[in-house]
Amino acid sequence: MADIAAVPLTPTSPPHGTLARAERFVWLTARVLEQRLFAHHFRDGAAGPVETALEAYRNADGGYGHALEPALRGPASLPAHTARALHVLDSVARCDARRAEDVCRYLTSVSTTEGALTAIRPEAALPAVRPAGSGDAAVRLPGALSATAPVVGLLHRNEVWHPWLFRATDFCWQAVESLDAARPGDVVAAVLFLDHAPDRARAEAAAEQLGHLVRRERLVVLDPDAPGARPAASTAPGSVPGHTPGDCRFPHDYARTPDSLARAWFTDAETERSLDVLAAGQQADGGWPARRLPGAPEPAPAALLEARPIATIEALRTLAAYGRSLA
Repeated sequence: MADIAAVPLTPTSPPHGTLARAERFVWLTARVLEQRLFAHHFRDGAAGPVETALEAYRNADGGYGHALEPALRGPASLPAHTARALHVLDSVARCDARRAEDVCRYLTSVSTTEGALTAIRPEAALPAVRPAGSGDAAVRLPGALSATAPVVGLLHRNEVWHPWLFRATDFCWQAVESLDAARPGDVVAAVLFLDHAPDRARAEAAAEQLGHLVRRERLVVLDPDAPGARPAASTAPGSVPGHTPGDCRFPHDYARTPDSLARAWFTDAETERSLDVLAAGQQADGGWPARRLPGAPEPAPAALLEARPIATIEALRTLAAYGRSLA
């Protein structure tokens, strides 16, 4: 997957344009990490401040916690937090072997015997249930493609090699190639793996089959104007408008960049309509709604507020990758 384009905000940017409105939303609501990310992607900011902000979420076991993934509260390291950390490092081109070594040590400690990561219950992050640094709660649960594939894909993208990665890659291949029914979240995770898996011929063949599955099982909204195709974002008490259902997916949710293998699943017209939906998703306050994390409870106002700047930055990056104007 190619790097998603950076679009600097210039003094001539329209004050009420897409990027300017999103910038105001980020400065008013985002954590330091997302403020630094926005500055890096859209104001030519350096990568160093992003790394510094991310370091605050790292634990001694090599994993990440402290609500880095906003839906999961508490200090403990969890695979979902660590996946988010790798995504951040990758987005600023700092996910090298040195930085990944500690992460892979943590991933090894919490993976199943197959090398798979688990979709941990949100309460596992709380100190009363699972102390920070303890991986015991994770290994008792079965491995999940949705938890494993994004991490494995990002590590392959950055040419990181580690003994754990061989086992985890084998798990992902088996899980992806045996999918005959899936949830949208599983497909999104599978695409992140296939886009960067080293065996490109095998990845292309698996992606073709996965695309047939997505269309056959209607796991994507191709007609945004159909009744019920655009679910309204909900509002948590005491917060701004907030999240969209986790299982409502459009073509851009699978093909986040034009060179993703998932882009071949959709026609040009279907992709353009999908991007229209994404662009129209910007809300009155300048931000985009956050997608509810599968398995997580209804987000608390604080978690919702922290998640929306993440969703906003990702929406802007996807639009920019497809050449959509952010003015």
